[in-house]
Amino acid sequence: MEKILSIVVPCYNSADYLERCVNSLLLGGQDVEIILVDDGSTDHTPEQVDYYQREFADKVSAIHQVNGGHGAAINAGLAVATGKFFKVVDSDDWLDVAAYHQMLKFLKSSYQKNEIPDLMISNFIYDKLGVQHKKAMEYTSFLPQEQLFSWDEVKFPIGKYLIMHSLIYRTQLLKEEAHLKLPAHMFYEDNLYAFEPLPFVKKLCYLNLDLYHYFIGREDQSVNEKVMLKRIDQQLWINREMVKYYLDEVDKQQQVSNYMKRYLEIITTISSILLIKDGTAQSLHKKDELWEYIADQDLGLYHQLRRSLLGIGVNLPGKFGRKTAVSAYQIARKMYGFN
Repeated sequence: MEKILSIVVPCYNSADYLERCVNSLLLGGQDVEIILVDDGSTDHTPEQVDYYQREFADKVSAIHQVNGGHGAAINAGLAVATGKFFKVVDSDDWLDVAAYHQMLKFLKSSYQKNEIPDLMISNFIYDKLGVQHKKAMEYTSFLPQEQLFSWDEVKFPIGKYLIMHSLIYRTQLLKEEAHLKLPAHMFYEDNLYAFEPLPFVKKLCYLNLDLYHYFIGREDQSVNEKVMLKRIDQQLWINREMVKYYLDEVDKQQQVSNYMKRYLEIITTISSILLIKDGTAQSLHKKDELWEYIADQDLGLYHQLRRSLLGIGVNLPGKFGRKTAVSAYQIARKMYGFN
């Protein structure tokens, strides 16, 4: 039976929480292909993955590979995906069953009507450990709903952008048009996943569904601020890759370039604020090096990012300026609920 949606689940030492994730995905029924990629796990994850493949052979396939990181796991899943659409669900996250069924119904209908989006967008929930009120990130104020639209109609305010958890791509766009290949052994490559395919996206669609539960709270999680500081060189590498891709591959006459430039602004702000928060001479030097890199690559882009509100904020001079930038970040973190 032809599948409407392929879902890839990168799994690395996920034994403690994989069951919640996969059980939620199985509720999609026969319309969904679930690809579990065991990325060199050393706990009981391989046995769990094999169990699901054995018990649900019509819905679940398993891949075991030498550890290559989150990006390599997505690459492996994408290579074998057969569904019309493609989504990544991390192994500690899960989907809301009601929203999931509504999304599948809409995706099937879009094919029947031949009104096929290149990119489907939905909401996600910051499911933060110990927080009773969960923050839903939705886009109702900025995007048309339940209809195809173009980048001309995308009007995000400062600080708002699409992350991997909001996205469902048309599979062939990723495979045959964008030729997406994420870096191995690299954290924060999900930013490339949410960035590099965008010039090939011509038709978008947004459903106001709280589909994805994004779990936050584990001490070892890559988005934990302390962990991010330890891995700041990887964040900076991704940041530079995004700059290069934008300058080399994106037609600045297309409307999508405006959104991608705003995305760059946000990622560069995140990199900068982490380094400012660390506050060491080495970290502050790395921040300066990042901005110098952008200036060396393209002075016009540098001035656009540097003169933006976020760019000004993370480059306020002196100790008081850095304190002000961190305070603004703390307010934003409280408002949006992110780490």
